[in-house]
Amino acid sequence: MTQPAQPGMPSGAQGDGQATPAAASAPDNIIDTSTGRAHGHDDCPQCGSTEVSRKGNTMSLICGFCRYEWVGSRLEDTHGLGEGIGQLAGRTFLTGASDITSADDLITIKCQGCGSEVVIDTARTLKARCHWCRSILSINDKIPNGAVPDGILPFHITKQEAIARIGEFAGNRKFFALKRFRDEFKPENVLGVYMPYMTVDGNISARFHGKGEIQTRRYTVQHGKTSTTYYDADVYDVVRDFDLHVDDLIIESSAGRSNIDNRANTNNIINSLLPYDVKNMVAFDSNYMSEMTAEKRDLNIDDVTRKAHGQFLTMSREAIRNDLIHYDRGVCWTHEELEVHGSRWASVYLPVWLYSYAEKSDNGSVMVHYIAVNGRNGNVMGSVPVNKARLWGVTLLVTLLTAGVSWPIGLGIFAAGL
Repeated sequence: MTQPAQPGMPSGAQGDGQATPAAASAPDNIIDTSTGRAHGHDDCPQCGSTEVSRKGNTMSLICGFCRYEWVGSRLEDTHGLGEGIGQLAGRTFLTGASDITSADDLITIKCQGCGSEVVIDTARTLKARCHWCRSILSINDKIPNGAVPDGILPFHITKQEAIARIGEFAGNRKFFALKRFRDEFKPENVLGVYMPYMTVDGNISARFHGKGEIQTRRYTVQHGKTSTTYYDADVYDVVRDFDLHVDDLIIESSAGRSNIDNRANTNNIINSLLPYDVKNMVAFDSNYMSEMTAEKRDLNIDDVTRKAHGQFLTMSREAIRNDLIHYDRGVCWTHEELEVHGSRWASVYLPVWLYSYAEKSDNGSVMVHYIAVNGRNGNVMGSVPVNKARLWGVTLLVTLLTAGVSWPIGLGIFAAGL
């Protein structure tokens, strides 16, 4: 969400769409979100039991021992993240968004309850219990710095709802899908996964300079059997100089998911599920993860800053779109400037239902297709492997019919193409 603020001349901004970060002398401000969570997990506030789970599909947690129920604290309320965007200076980040200090995934934790040693793959989960005594293991003592997120947005769409939506999505594309995909399609294999993202607030200034045209006359000149249409327009210098407050821009923080390689996978569809209702995010508590898996963040703030600034610039253009509608011939920007006075970062988990299918070609290459469901609002995006012969056959048939070729000839060619 963006909100234009009062106009202000940006100082030290760069031209041609570049963004200037806040002054290098401004120190980083760190907001500690780990206090009180020695293992990334809340014990029951009434009896202290670790037998805590999410209550159905609600935002409530319930103690398995005393049956006490409570709702986790909203991340934004706990740390005031919805306030003070216009006063941001330099870089502020929550502890979950700090640089990851180690790439180690397999760790061994000694249970303080019974003494057993448990091996955990932290690339797949940020919650752990001893398989002997069920005690919660102190994962924050072992997991690399920055790997535990600040917030989590629990699933709202159930698995059965996700299965139905994925089945409908694939069914609507069944005619053009490969026969093998149709035969092997099993939507019940859908998996729930928490994907790593960062949310960023931005206190920015933008300045645009260009030429705008307002049409004054339109006329047509005949040249024998052809004609040419001309127009006259008044041309104006257009300058827009303003401040902008960006609230909760969502940025991918997984290197594997942000590396878009359309030759090998269609994972770009996961980001197409945005936006999410991140205002409802709760402070991270592994109790909310239930049996879901999670992908660990492996990109730091410095790795995604350029992408965030690029989206800031795009949002700045959109913020003034309605102010330019009287330039009916449009505006051509020749100079763009963006200055980022301050930013605030948080590391978060967002819910996705995911179905994948590996398409193997004759040359041995593999293309992985994904169908994904937003775990909050149920939006679906995805791709299915296409039967190219059928697709080209239909295309050819439509072309022939449009060109006036008779039905028998067109259908014969179409059948041959299949």
